Amino acid sequence: MTSVDMTGKTVEEAVRLALNELQVGEDRIEYEVLEAPSKGLFGFIGSKPAKVRVTIKPIDPVQVAHEFLKTVFDLMKLEVQIERVGKEDSINFNIRGNDLGILIGKHGQTLDALQYLTNLTANRDIDGKVRIVLDVEDYRQRRTDTLNRLAARLADSVKRRGEKVVLEPMSPNERKIIHMALQDDQRIITYSEGEEPYRKIVIALKR
Repeated sequence: MTSVDMTGKTVEEAVRLALNELQVGEDRIEYEVLEAPSKGLFGFIGSKPAKVRVTIKPIDPVQVAHEFLKTVFDLMKLEVQIERVGKEDSINFNIRGNDLGILIGKHGQTLDALQYLTNLTANRDIDGKVRIVLDVEDYRQRRTDTLNRLAARLADSVKRRGEKVVLEPMSPNERKIIHMALQDDQRIITYSEGEEPYRKIVIALKR
């Protein structure tokens, strides 16, 4: 927990100086008055400044993520429900509503970008790291099922024809799904080639 001791002519001034030092807003701190200011003899002889200890309050990154998403959706004028699902290794938000294709984009590219920004915002002011996964109307599970079926079908084609297959460019997450779908196939090898964002998966026979 970050804190700073600061002095000023008044408690308010000391707190304001501490906020400037910590570079946070007033809603992010709590403070303790260590020494109250005193005017001293005749109003100036032996006067003492105020001294405060200002501490940045711990934040809940999951709440920060939720508020960030609400702000984004309000700006987009989208009426949505944000369902939180706790997983062992991540916090999942499933977004539900009508006509939310705009949040998914081609092959989930918009959704991946929004997820990246949400994680960036949520983890900005904490020491550890929370992994937040966004989904829209269970799109990710449907896309995973589609890619698994695609991988199996293309692998069968490679075995029959003996020719490798090069898929269209995919995100790292989608390439991982293809790799994992075929990792136990004794006759098939998968690898990626090319540079981001045009990196592709190749499905070929093992030599």
